[in-house]
Amino acid sequence: MKRPGMRVAFVVNGSPGSAMAIRAGSLAKRFQRFEIRLVYRQSNRLRSLSGMAKDLLSWQPKVCCVFDHALDGVLMAMLAKLLLGCVFILDTGDAIVEIGKALGRGSVGLALTRGLEVAGFRTADQIVVRSRYHQNWLGRQGFRAEVVPDGVDANQFAPDASSIVEPKQRRPLKIGVLGSCTWSPSLKLCYGWELVQVLRLLPAEFARGVFIGDGDGLPRLRRQAEEAGVAERMEFQGRVPYADLPRRLHELDICLSTQTNDLAGRVRTTGKLPLYLAAGRFVLATRVGTAAEVLPERMLIDYEDTLDAGYPQKLAQRIESLAQQGEAFGYQPHCVELARRHFDYQTLACKYECIVERAAQRGRGFIGNSRNG
Repeated sequence: MKRPGMRVAFVVNGSPGSAMAIRAGSLAKRFQRFEIRLVYRQSNRLRSLSGMAKDLLSWQPKVCCVFDHALDGVLMAMLAKLLLGCVFILDTGDAIVEIGKALGRGSVGLALTRGLEVAGFRTADQIVVRSRYHQNWLGRQGFRAEVVPDGVDANQFAPDASSIVEPKQRRPLKIGVLGSCTWSPSLKLCYGWELVQVLRLLPAEFARGVFIGDGDGLPRLRRQAEEAGVAERMEFQGRVPYADLPRRLHELDICLSTQTNDLAGRVRTTGKLPLYLAAGRFVLATRVGTAAEVLPERMLIDYEDTLDAGYPQKLAQRIESLAQQGEAFGYQPHCVELARRHFDYQTLACKYECIVERAAQRGRGFIGNSRNG
């Protein structure tokens, strides 16, 4: 992206089309004052590291923004900082050690993950996180962070008149989940488990389920649907191109956003919430993290600890209660306004650009300027 001004490399720990690539690209194209280059991770680690290093050393950016707290990008930013005097900004949305525990990593894997986490935080000149909880958590450890939540192009996702369907015209209700279906060996479940279980508790003529996404947990989720007797009421759409997501979300009446009530869940915005809101969907979310700060009370449900076995029952009761009260599921214009106010990329890019500019003015430190004091 050619613009006059300071050179800023956006190093993406992901391939083009990944969630991190969409975040980085959406911000980059809205920057006004800097020249931006997007550098992507490749599937082959050695080729990825070699390609990233060659790109950064030849282009010689002033600032290196790493999107996602993963090995390839952090190593490259540390190298650019050492050899080029580059300012290192770390953009992260997860407590990566806690995620590692949920994914069932062993003691060696967790030790390496903890080392990566510490190295990233200590060497970064600026940390950017997605939630105020994450900011405060890092602050208690002595690290200064700015908050730029997950975003959305509200104009791209907002429905037009042709896609707005009156809920009374559509029964059964379509309850949907968007996300990566990754199996957690420690919890013995995956994303979407609550959708399967809530269908089991709701009448067949009242609700159907839609899962959008893929991952290694998908076969297990299908099996859980069969065991729960709701397989015929579940639609698995698989991975959907980002450009097609607005249309797919517009077909849903209720979208579920479920975050665990632990450190891993509290630090996240979750990238799906802004998309649901911008699409004008009725959202039912756990009272955790950013969702608890922006959603109205009727869309929030209490969730206990890491695994709340009673959550599907609470979810089913809320849906039935809202239906009995005459709640109009489906298109929610106030949700689109929430997305514009809190998550629109145009607003987020302005804030991000100021963060980059301030970090560049401060310059780099040997162990980073992200330390408080």
